[in-house]
Amino acid sequence: MSARVDLDGRGRAEVSTGLAFLDHMLDQVARYGGFDLRLRGAGDVQVDPHHLVEDAGIVLGQALSEALGDRDAIVRFAAAYAPLDESLARVVIDLGRRPYLSYNVTLRGRVGTLESEVIEEFWKALSIHLGATIHVDVIRGRNRHHIAEATFKALGLALHEAMSPGGAPGAPSSKGLLG
Repeated sequence: MSARVDLDGRGRAEVSTGLAFLDHMLDQVARYGGFDLRLRGAGDVQVDPHHLVEDAGIVLGQALSEALGDRDAIVRFAAAYAPLDESLARVVIDLGRRPYLSYNVTLRGRVGTLESEVIEEFWKALSIHLGATIHVDVIRGRNRHHIAEATFKALGLALHEAMSPGGAPGAPSSKGLLG
């Protein structure tokens, strides 16, 4: 699997993983994150999509981290809410190179061809490989598709703000370094 990110893009995505719902979610992250994303991959989805979903989080996290470079003068912290019909999700992010995930999303059952429980594996891998503390909370929702999509849209919105320039020059940390 491979990914390329252009932070100066316009939110365009070319995503092909073989899992249509995952492709749709990653498109939402790029669109609302305001960056261009090209992500290609394949896996043994006939057995189980677990590794493919996890790999998508790994390569997206690595590509974003590489694009951010030393992270000097970025805003670093952000919080975003995204509704989708009856669902409302919040993502709070810190790009301070300290991986941690708090995932408060209760999803059970299929969304398209994807078992919704494996979506958490994407978030774990993203947090680790981006070097980000991420809190994902579903405030309300009933429809699995709407719940999942609201979290990915909120991720894009939070990334857009946290990655944007506007912080003080240098490492955005009171310690003078990240991590």
